[in-house]
Amino acid sequence: MMRCLIVDDEYLARKGLEDFVNQTPFLEHVTSLPSALEAMTFLKHNVIDVMFLDIQMPDMTGLELMNVLNNPPKVIFTTAHREFALEGFDLNASDFLLKPISYPRFLKAMDKVLSHSTEKTEQFEPHIFIKVNGVIIKVLVEDIIFVETAKDYVFVHTIKDRYLTLVSLRQIEKLLPKTKFMKVHRSYLVGLDHVQKLEGNLLYTGNQKIKISRALRNEVYKRIVGNNLIGRF
Repeated sequence: MMRCLIVDDEYLARKGLEDFVNQTPFLEHVTSLPSALEAMTFLKHNVIDVMFLDIQMPDMTGLELMNVLNNPPKVIFTTAHREFALEGFDLNASDFLLKPISYPRFLKAMDKVLSHSTEKTEQFEPHIFIKVNGVIIKVLVEDIIFVETAKDYVFVHTIKDRYLTLVSLRQIEKLLPKTKFMKVHRSYLVGLDHVQKLEGNLLYTGNQKIKISRALRNEVYKRIVGNNLIGRF
């Protein structure tokens, strides 16, 4: 399942792409946003596989957004102006869709994305190394339950131990696979497989209670629960 973000300042354009995504079995529509600035903020906290990105938007264009993103998802540019295509491909876009977009052309673009990535999923080491009191310790990624900030340090909580190391939460986040870990609060990065319970703005990993940011609550629930809920929220 590929997670999709749609960014376009025109409502009808967003709606059309949403319909295409929703009728394509291997795609999941995460959200649609009307501006590149909102997309830039959203991408800081969420994992997206494919972004459908309009080029001409007020405040910030799609091309400008791509220039400022350090690690963008696969991008399919959308526009009514053919002349932007060359510049879009210079930014490593997977494809370029000229409006109005037909569903067969949409599927062809998705085929390009799939062929380029051929499940080129994240390439992460199964372990990281943490320096603790001058000693370098090997920690298995699958054993990391959560990471929390402690001023200039972070605590790395694992199944067996807790390590205090002089790095930022952001540095640790870059080393861990985004499909397995999520920043649920400015102070917490959580291993999603270790979450055992959700309750309001809290999640539980064993006996540990962790705050969920209000702004991220819906996305956290979606990432962890997905379509596996029996009953109602």
